Amino acid sequence: MKKIWHQLKPYLRWVILGVTLFFLGNAFKDHWQEVAAIEITETVWLYGAIALLLTFLAHLWAGWVWGAILRLLKQSVKRGWVLRVYLKTNIAKYLPGNVWHFYGRVWAVKAAGISLSAATISVVLEPLLMVAGALAIALAVSQLGWLASLASFGNRKLQVLGLGIVLLGMHPRILNPVMQQLSRLKAKNEDVATLRLESYPWFPLLGEIGFILLRGAGFIFVALALAPVNLASLPLLLGAFSFAWCLGLVIPTPGGLGVFETTAIALLDQHFSAGIILSVVAVFRLLSLVAEATAAGLAWLGDFLAERRRPTAE
Repeated sequence: MKKIWHQLKPYLRWVILGVTLFFLGNAFKDHWQEVAAIEITETVWLYGAIALLLTFLAHLWAGWVWGAILRLLKQSVKRGWVLRVYLKTNIAKYLPGNVWHFYGRVWAVKAAGISLSAATISVVLEPLLMVAGALAIALAVSQLGWLASLASFGNRKLQVLGLGIVLLGMHPRILNPVMQQLSRLKAKNEDVATLRLESYPWFPLLGEIGFILLRGAGFIFVALALAPVNLASLPLLLGAFSFAWCLGLVIPTPGGLGVFETTAIALLDQHFSAGIILSVVAVFRLLSLVAEATAAGLAWLGDFLAERRRPTAE
C-alpha cells in the first residue's frame, strides 16, 4: 500500500489542480455573460491600482518577517539581502512541486554561511506562522457571525483544534528538541546548542497576521472595484479570503492555483453573484502575479546594482 501511495503521490497535486480548474472553467462557462457585463471605469482602475500596491507591500512585509524569523534563530543577516532573497525566490512557488521557493531560500541562506538547520527551520516555520495567522483571522470572523458558510468546510471544532495544534507546535518546548535533532543530522555539533528559540515567536506570528491583512485588503479593494460592497460585508470578504488563502497554501498545487479561487467562490457564493466572484478572484490572481513578478524583478535589479558597486567600494 505504501509503495502504491509513493508512486501516486507525485501526481496528487496535478489531480487536485485539474479538478479545481475544471470546476472554475465550468463556473466561468455558466456565468461568462455576467463577467463580460462588468463595466471598466476610472474607479475600477483606481481601486485596482490600490490593490496592486497593497499586494506588493504585503510581499515586502513577508520578506521582512522571514528575516525576523532568521534573527529569532540567532542568525546574523542583513535586512536588504534577506528581502531580495525572499522576493527572488517567491515567484518559484508557481513551478511544479510547490517547493522550489523554499529550496531556493535554503540554498541562498546556506551559501551565505548560515547553518543548514537554521535555514531549514526558517522556511518551515514561516508557512506554519502564515497558516496560523490566516486560520485565526478566518475563525475570528466566523465566530462573530460574518462567515457562517465556513462551517461547510468541516466541523468548526476541528478547525479550532487544527489552529491549536499549529500554535502549540511552535512552542519552544516542542520546537527546540526538533531543531536540536535536525542540527545533529544536518549541521555541525556546535550548532546544536545555539539553534534554539528563547521565547514563543509572537512577533513573527503577528507579522504574518499583518501579511494576511495586507493581502486581504488587496482582495477587498478588487471586490470594491468590481461590485457594490457595503461596509458590513468587509469582514466577510476578509474571512473568506483568509480561509481560502490558507487552503491554497496547505493543499499541494503550485501557488495555491485553483484551490484559492474555488474555496473563495464556495464561501462567497451566497453573498455575491457568481459572475462578480469569478471576476474578483480572477483579477486578484492576475494582480498577485504582477506584484510578485515586479517584486522579483526589483530584487534581481537590486542584486545587479549591488554587484556593480562592489568593485568600486573595494
